[in-house]
Amino acid sequence: MSTDFKAENVPAKVFYEDVAVGQELPSLTNPPVTHAQLVRYSGASYDFNPIHTDPEIGKSFGLGGTIAHGMLIMGFLGRFISDYLGGPAPVKKFGVRFQGMTRPGETIVCSGIITKKYEQDGQHFIEAAIMARNTEGDTKVTGSFTAVLPDKA
Repeated sequence: MSTDFKAENVPAKVFYEDVAVGQELPSLTNPPVTHAQLVRYSGASYDFNPIHTDPEIGKSFGLGGTIAHGMLIMGFLGRFISDYLGGPAPVKKFGVRFQGMTRPGETIVCSGIITKKYEQDGQHFIEAAIMARNTEGDTKVTGSFTAVLPDKA
């Protein structure tokens, strides 16, 4: 999988005081999904369903060819969250709902918005709604995450 992801204006570290409800997160544009990427992901995930790797099987199932693993697109969102927060450690909850199939050649853009900000038990939490769409605007995955952020003090 290519690692030449592009995140715009991603802060090195996010502080609780710098986050506001309604704030959009810096988007993350992934390189186009490739057939080779799907084959590699099949091996990494042990998901060898041929609808992900064999275009003829995909066609026989009425899919028009191969489709990406839903969990691969969820992984794109995981990378998006981790890039924004400066690592995976602050994430306390992460969930998604699969909305549409992704095909080789599609470019997936991850985005999000802060929906809640609160303090609980001495910790500073944020919640955000997130989504992965192709460049045509078709939604592939929606979800949310909760994270604990440091304060500046």
